[in-house]
Amino acid sequence: MANTSDIKNGLCMMFNGKIVSVVEFQHVKPGKGPAFVRTKLRYIESGKIVDNTFSAGHKIEVVRVETRDYQYLYQEGNGYHFMNTDTYEQVFINADMIENPEFLKEESICSIQFHAEEEMPLTVELPAFIEAEVTYTEPGVKGDTATNTLKPATIDTGAEIKVPLFIDTGDRIKVDTRKGEYSERIKS
Repeated sequence: MANTSDIKNGLCMMFNGKIVSVVEFQHVKPGKGPAFVRTKLRYIESGKIVDNTFSAGHKIEVVRVETRDYQYLYQEGNGYHFMNTDTYEQVFINADMIENPEFLKEESICSIQFHAEEEMPLTVELPAFIEAEVTYTEPGVKGDTATNTLKPATIDTGAEIKVPLFIDTGDRIKVDTRKGEYSERIKS
């Protein structure tokens, strides 16, 4: 058993019977009264963030989490298949465990967090950026590079994002998967 002095960003622990990750913490020692630790915790299953205050010395149950790289293979029904590139072991992950699954591209390498004792997948983190081809967008007009106006575009993963007016169908672009936004055009 650990206590509140072991709390740090990214630490996974049990809280109210569920696994949470520490997003932010602050040790507070007021002039009067006992010390305490103010935290922001993210529930791994739902992604919901809650605030909680622990008194100093409070016992916490740390959960051992391992992160491994897996290659995305294909989608089936409401889930996705991934393969460990070292052992070739495959794992099936439900869509609700993946943030922005519409940006998954076949053969992309993703980081999957596992509960170490139970070998249960907890979260899937996509690569920060992907390269994609624009499959459909309204035609651009020459000279439309001066404004910050955006238009809708569909990329080869099927996701729809906003792109600048000068992007045309067939252009290759870099997409930020964390925000779901256009990042830059790739020169060929």
